[in-house]
Amino acid sequence: MDGESAATATAPTRSDQWGHPVRTTSDACIAAVDSYYEEFLSYGRNRAVILQALLHDPSCVLANVLAAHFLAPKNPSKASSLLAAAASSLENATSYEKAVFRAISCLVGDEKNDDTAVERHMELLREFPKDLVSLKRAQVLCFYMGRADLSLNLVEQVLPQNEDQNYIYGMLAFPLLELGQMSEAETAARKGFDINKHDLWSQHNLCHVFQYKCCFKEAVDFMEACSSSWSSCSSFMCTHNWWHVAVCYLEGDAPLPKVLEVYDHHIWKELERSDAEPAEVYLNALGLLMRVYVRDNTSYIEDRLLTLADRLEDKSIWHMEWLLDLSALWALASTHKVHKAQDLLKSMRSRIYSVSKKKQHKMQRGILLAEAIYEYGRGNYQKVFDILGPKFNAIDFKMIGASDEQLDVFNEVWFVVLLKVGQASKAIEEIEKQVSMRDGAPFLWRLLATAYTMEGRPDASVAAEKAKALERAYFK
Repeated sequence: MDGESAATATAPTRSDQWGHPVRTTSDACIAAVDSYYEEFLSYGRNRAVILQALLHDPSCVLANVLAAHFLAPKNPSKASSLLAAAASSLENATSYEKAVFRAISCLVGDEKNDDTAVERHMELLREFPKDLVSLKRAQVLCFYMGRADLSLNLVEQVLPQNEDQNYIYGMLAFPLLELGQMSEAETAARKGFDINKHDLWSQHNLCHVFQYKCCFKEAVDFMEACSSSWSSCSSFMCTHNWWHVAVCYLEGDAPLPKVLEVYDHHIWKELERSDAEPAEVYLNALGLLMRVYVRDNTSYIEDRLLTLADRLEDKSIWHMEWLLDLSALWALASTHKVHKAQDLLKSMRSRIYSVSKKKQHKMQRGILLAEAIYEYGRGNYQKVFDILGPKFNAIDFKMIGASDEQLDVFNEVWFVVLLKVGQASKAIEEIEKQVSMRDGAPFLWRLLATAYTMEGRPDASVAAEKAKALERAYFK
């Protein structure tokens, strides 16, 4: 070993906030890494702080790897160069840094492989169970794979070593929600909230529980009381939490102006911030407007939808997320921007062939839903029915990267389509299943009343009265 290599190999280590050894000579580098951890776990706006770690120590393997992961979505070439820089110094890195490198190298550049990445994160967490950032990174990956089961396995693997830690219970609650274990999810979310009242993910998960129970007023009151803690979080998390508030108003049949007040002042207004991430805002804006549209309240949102659709013509935001693409297809088609919608759909189809055969098979189902949503936007309800077939259930489409709450709107679309094409008996079958789980949702009861009426059933008036009673119970 030459003198330079020996000096590098014996360079001092410093510990991050969880005690993991990191090879660096710079206290400021470690401080920036720790700041990045906090931003990442709290959905903060300043995740770019990891780039400061590189300024203080460009040779630090951990700083290079974390910066590569941060930059990968928007600057893949720079991310690849940072990963290469980390690889060049890997021989002298600590075992912890090597484990993080192995895990993240599957998520950046041409070597991306979701299944391998999950396996490597599991290996990392077995050796370093206090690394909650790697846990969160792996859970995000599982979400976009539609694998809540893997996400739960990951957090349960490290829970014994983190029983009193900030953020861990929010990370436990979400996969429990996605697996339908509502009681356990509520317990975990409340524990996370008790540890840290500003843990946005625990707040968010509690809201999911309230929504599932159809406790819409309780959800709104809780989230609005928490909202003062959202100003420093990312565009996605800020607008997504407000999306939940607006959806609770909508599901509880609050007056439409109240719903759209949230849209205007807390979702769309986010775009006025200089550090806003537009695509993250559009995702939540679309998710709300589509629900209003499905409820046949299009006159309230025409101008807003046109404004949003104009922004969605920008191809630079296409393919950032499957759910964003699907929602954009609906917005473009429903505002008569048919050629743009067709361009987006064609581009979505072509991108499938750039991924592995295994992933192609999974995403073909996403394309099926995309084609249906495009036709729904154009008002071609029979085509939607023909594409999706009689056994459609949105819960089977988690591979598009959507929570159960986000997928619900596609089931609502499906119920409306069934009624539009005269499939009243099938609509009754499907809506009754939903009502059995969420009997406090007025919209479902209104749809059921319509379907009963189409079938000439005498209990149509009972369903209609149930809808009216629920409407009076929440925000009237």
